[in-house]
Amino acid sequence: MSQVPAATRTLRVLRFLATQADPVPLDRIVRACDLPRSTAYHLLTAMTEEGFVALAPDLYHGKSTKSPDEAGKLMMAMRIDEAERDLSAAVEYLTTQDSTTSEKIGVVGFCMGGALSLYTATKNEKIGACVVFYGGHPKVRPDLPNLQAPVLGLYGEKDKGITPETVHKLERDVKALGKSIEVVIYPGADHAFFNDTRPEVYNAEAAADAWQRTVEFLRKHLSV
Repeated sequence: MSQVPAATRTLRVLRFLATQADPVPLDRIVRACDLPRSTAYHLLTAMTEEGFVALAPDLYHGKSTKSPDEAGKLMMAMRIDEAERDLSAAVEYLTTQDSTTSEKIGVVGFCMGGALSLYTATKNEKIGACVVFYGGHPKVRPDLPNLQAPVLGLYGEKDKGITPETVHKLERDVKALGKSIEVVIYPGADHAFFNDTRPEVYNAEAAADAWQRTVEFLRKHLSV
């Protein structure tokens, strides 16, 4: 666990370096958030195996719970302005590292982290690609007219919180502004289909396809 200065406080982060012997020449920097720590470690390790440098900020500053109800309370209590400052600090930190190879950053987020990833992409010009896994939160309102990065949205058909109707509205809104967005809604998949610590919703087929799309999307838009 590393620490990054973030405005008036210190941000804890998980930082992983690319491990490929001959990584392709991309900036390959990804920030992932809002997953169980075990899943975050797995994801960041997989990112490094693809040649990315990966960073996961702890937006809850050490607070954690295994209770879905308590997790929901933590999410609702989060101050979005503080989270945005933390995320900007993480982006800035990555741009200063010798291990990174270009000026653009990729952001990847899950659930509320997905909403925050899109929000960050509308606030930070250094974002070059944004991947949203079933992201949504009533307190997070992205400034879509200010969006510069292309977006990949990955959702579940059975998601009752971020419904297909909600997803299609986001897609229409982004495209109406002349921005780039690609949306995939997986048939039969629920919210959190990527989370392999929750067997009641984990969908291996959807997760595998979403991961492949994520890697290809980041490679395409973060190449130098």
